Amino acid sequence: MNLKVCIAEDNYFLVKTIKEKLSFFENISVKYHANNGAELIGKLEENHNIDVILMDIQMPVMNGIKATELVKNKYPHIKVIMLTVVDDDECVFKAIKAGANGYLLKEIDAENLYNSIIEVTKGGAPMTPSIAVKTLNLLRNPTLLLAKRELNDNIKLTKRETEILTHLSKGLNYNDISDNLIISPSTVRKHIENIYKKLQVHSKMEAVMKAQKRNLI
Repeated sequence: MNLKVCIAEDNYFLVKTIKEKLSFFENISVKYHANNGAELIGKLEENHNIDVILMDIQMPVMNGIKATELVKNKYPHIKVIMLTVVDDDECVFKAIKAGANGYLLKEIDAENLYNSIIEVTKGGAPMTPSIAVKTLNLLRNPTLLLAKRELNDNIKLTKRETEILTHLSKGLNYNDISDNLIISPSTVRKHIENIYKKLQVHSKMEAVMKAQKRNLI
């Protein structure tokens, strides 16, 4: 049986990587690729003879969670697997609620990706093990998500921290930021440590992504 797959992903290099991983398997063909949820919906209107969509979450114009909801309402026969770097509880919860049939993290190898596509077409719900653990924890303790939401709602960044985060989001390094804001690199580092603590993250990329998601920058 030949399975028809499409990819919703705005990063060209990741699209290429996914296609390369699937090229090892003769019974899978990638029919098309969309750069965002809105483009995907448009392409599905032209051709919804698709078995599985590999869906990124963070895309411009329309994100993967909204797109999943629209796809599942209009084309319930199509299986949707989230394929993302985002593993926070809120996104996992929203994706499952929107109707996602599986949730995988992008570092997945070719064989596991293939097996997951086969599994989802047979009625399974493939999940990266760490995501499965999160899902079980959310089911066991739904108040956990509420507590985290409240914690996130209470995040307050200072004006200086917001400026530094905005500079980070533009790809500037510590020295560039210290030059632009006329403060020492060690002061920049101290502010970034405080930002990490407040946002509960461990890297610049995580900090920027979380701040953008919470409309802090």
